[in-house]
Amino acid sequence: MHIKTGDTVVLLTGKYEDKYDKNGKIITHKVIAVSPKEGKAIVEGVNMIHKHVKPRRQGETGGIIDAEGAIYASKVALYCPKCDKGVRAKTQIVDGKKIRVCAKCGKEL
Repeated sequence: MHIKTGDTVVLLTGKYEDKYDKNGKIITHKVIAVSPKEGKAIVEGVNMIHKHVKPRRQGETGGIIDAEGAIYASKVALYCPKCDKGVRAKTQIVDGKKIRVCAKCGKEL
């Protein structure tokens, strides 16, 4: 997979696609969890779902909570702060370690 937990990403499709804040900067999101087997990722504040939760112990409250649902990893792109947009990543070997860099400008992601 091209994304990992903790990455900053930009959404490519859906209602969160290419949204800009008041200053004209693109809105970014953080990846909470990744499931490589399914090809999905959970992104902070995106694809909110309602979960009906039962109380598990006596005294604990149940109810309806909001949680993030999984989206396909192909719908997000890594964010490059230098390019200020979503970009593809390529790998380079530096000092025997693999690092991901921006395919356009070469900045480490």
